[in-house]
Amino acid sequence: MPQNDTPISDVLAQAQEYMQENKIDGWLLYDYRGMNPIFWDTIGYIPNVTRPCWLWIPVSSDPKLIVSFVDQNRFEHLGLKTDLWVSREQMIDILKSHMPVQGKVAMEYSPMGVLPRVTKVDGGTLELVRSLGVEVVTSADLIQYATQRWSDKELKSHLEASEILTTTVKEAFTHIGENIGSNLTEFEVAEFIRGKFLERDLKTPDGPVVAINDHAADPHFEPTESNRVAIKTGDWILIDLWGRIGNEPSVCADITWTAFIGDTVPAKHLEVFDAVVGGRNAAVCLLEKAHRDGRQLQGWEVDAEARNYIQNTGYGKYFSHRLGHSLGKEVHGNAVNLDGWETNDTRIISPGIGFTVEPGIYIPGEFGVRSEIDLFYYETGPAVTTERQTTPYIIQV
Repeated sequence: MPQNDTPISDVLAQAQEYMQENKIDGWLLYDYRGMNPIFWDTIGYIPNVTRPCWLWIPVSSDPKLIVSFVDQNRFEHLGLKTDLWVSREQMIDILKSHMPVQGKVAMEYSPMGVLPRVTKVDGGTLELVRSLGVEVVTSADLIQYATQRWSDKELKSHLEASEILTTTVKEAFTHIGENIGSNLTEFEVAEFIRGKFLERDLKTPDGPVVAINDHAADPHFEPTESNRVAIKTGDWILIDLWGRIGNEPSVCADITWTAFIGDTVPAKHLEVFDAVVGGRNAAVCLLEKAHRDGRQLQGWEVDAEARNYIQNTGYGKYFSHRLGHSLGKEVHGNAVNLDGWETNDTRIISPGIGFTVEPGIYIPGEFGVRSEIDLFYYETGPAVTTERQTTPYIIQV
């Protein structure tokens, strides 16, 4: 689990600032044996905590940890005031003593489960907290504001990772061209990319996607030794790669490029590529225009812009996933996703966060195209942080 390198004092201050502005009385974070990674993203990962634990952050007074007597020494380094409990009855009494009567308390909960990335607290625990006389509201935007905005160092690390990814994908295409007659497979290209990551200290828990022809119609195709296919002249290839630099603090970058092996891209491939890139550019234009107009966008609105563009090209039914996702210490972060398809993300796209824009068209049995870029929302507006592919990459043979 990635460590949270933001000082907890900063997270607490930002959380209280957000709650003051949005009339929330407190943020109650709960975890039992890793069920709520947002708890650990907030305070920093602590191993071997065996009992339920709570962090109560009131809007205008000191936070309080509520943890088992058994686990007390695990949290001492945080320097937070702590209430210890030895029985469930005592734990509930302590919780009740801190809850604001008829107040609003934020928890990792999303009404109707519409934001799975936020929905981390089980139904029984929600019933318990509500029984203490408070209204439970979602912590979705609070999480984003307090824990997901990048520091200057994290932004710098993202830009460095972006350069590594772009250099690596182009080297992979060159590697394919130089070895096209030697039965080079998708898996071997993936191994080549992983080797480059190792040389450049880029960390990733999985991937990359290296997919030719109909394999590229599977958005998350993973080449293995058993399913690998040899690459040949005339093939279409999609490579999706992601990661973050090894030294802390760092956040991820994530890109997808497509290429054709040969001199002339087939007409249908080019048509689909242009539709995908058009949808991508429409989303970026909307983000830029909204900032100029002083209008806040929600995640679903940007998804709709790209989806409508692709729908108008006649390929809408083949765009079968959300437009983009949050970037953070994990490649899929906890901030807003550009999504009105798989979920309905109503979180605000706001300064300090990074995310992908990656429309795709996937035609079963034929091929797929995805064009993925990253953006960071500066105080001066959203900006693309990765190279934009404008035409299919031609691999000369």
